[in-house]
Amino acid sequence: MPVTLDKTLSFEQGPIRPPSEAKSLLLRFTRNCPWNKCKFCPVYKRRTFSRRPLSEIKQDIDTAAAMRDQIKALSWDLGQGGQVEDRVVQAVFSTPGLSDSFRNVAAWLYYGTGNVFLQDANNLVMEPAALVEALNYLRQRLPEAGRVTSYARSSTAAQRSLEDLTKIRQAGLDRIHIGLETGYDPLLKFMQKGVTAAKQVEGGRKVKAAGMELSEYVMPGLGGKKWWREHALATAAVLNQIDPDFIRLRTLRVPERIELYEDLEAGSFEKLGDDETVAEIRLFVESLSGIHSYLASDHIMNLIETVEGRLPGDKPRMLAILDSYLGMPDRERLRYRLCRRMGRCREPQDIQRQGLEPSLEATLKRIETQDDPERVLSEMADQMI
Repeated sequence: MPVTLDKTLSFEQGPIRPPSEAKSLLLRFTRNCPWNKCKFCPVYKRRTFSRRPLSEIKQDIDTAAAMRDQIKALSWDLGQGGQVEDRVVQAVFSTPGLSDSFRNVAAWLYYGTGNVFLQDANNLVMEPAALVEALNYLRQRLPEAGRVTSYARSSTAAQRSLEDLTKIRQAGLDRIHIGLETGYDPLLKFMQKGVTAAKQVEGGRKVKAAGMELSEYVMPGLGGKKWWREHALATAAVLNQIDPDFIRLRTLRVPERIELYEDLEAGSFEKLGDDETVAEIRLFVESLSGIHSYLASDHIMNLIETVEGRLPGDKPRMLAILDSYLGMPDRERLRYRLCRRMGRCREPQDIQRQGLEPSLEATLKRIETQDDPERVLSEMADQMI
C-alpha cells in the first residue's frame, strides 16, 4: 500500500535561525525574546515572550519523529532504500497541504547534518531541570541528532551556575549563540541591551567552562560616528577575555521599523557609511589578541564576506583584504558596493573574475541619472534584513 504523508502533522517553529543553521531541524523551546528592548533588533517586537510547557516541547519532538518515520517509509516506497535523496524530497515538497515543519524535517534528513537548532531567543531562561529533560527527550526520540544549538543572552548565562550549565551540556546542548553586539558599556546602555561588558565576559566564560561551543555576534557600525572607535576597541577587549569558538560579524542596518531609526531621525545617532564601517572592522580585527577564535563574515549584510579565518594565523590575511578594499579608488569601491548589494559579489575580486565591470558601471550610471547612489545602496542593504 503506497505511503500517505499525514497532512495533519505540524509542530511550532519560530521566526529566525542563524545562517549557520540553514540545514538544521528547527524546534521551538521558548517563544520570542524575554528582553526584547534592544533598539537595533526588529525580530520579536510586539510579540510576547513565553516559556513553552515541557509537554508541548515533547509533543513537537514526537511529531518530528513521526514525520521522520513517514518520510523514511516513503523512501522505501519510492525504491530509495530508506535514503532521503532528491526524489524523496521532491515528493514531500510537491505534496500539497503539508506543513512547513514537515518540509523542514525532509530537508534536515536530506542534508544529513543531524544539526538541530532550538528556537527562540534565549532558551537558557528555561528552568535548568526542564531544559535538561527536554534535551534528553530530544536525544532519545531523534537519535540521529548531531550538534544541538541555541540562542542565549550572556546575562542569563552569567546567572546560571556552572553546575547547571554543565548538566545542560551533558544532556546534549553543544553550542550557544550569543548576541554580544558590543563590549562598550555606554553603547550597551544607549542601545538598551540590558547587560554590561563584565557580565558578557562572565557569561561567555561560563558557557566555555561548561564545555559548550560559543559563537559570539558582533555588530559593526553599532557605535555610529560618535563611538565607532570605542566600540571596536572595547568589543575586541571583551572577546580577548572570552576566547569564543566563533566570532560572527553582523553589520548594523537601520530600517524604519526599528527603534534606533527614531534616534537616527532625531540626530542622536549618526550611522557610518560602508567605507567607515570597513575601517572600523579593520581596527576591531587588528585589536583581537591572544585568542584562537574563528572569525566569520557570514551574512549578506556584511560588505565583504571573505573576511574570515582562524586567529591568530589568518589575521594578516584578513587585514590585507580590508586594506585592499580601503585602498581602492572611489569609483571601484562604489562599483563593488553595488555588486554586493545586488548579491553578485562576495569580495572585490569577484568583479574581475566574473567580468562584471561593464554591466555594473552601466547600472551605476543609470542610478546616477535618476537618484542618489548612496540612498539606493542603503535601501538595497536594508532590504536584506
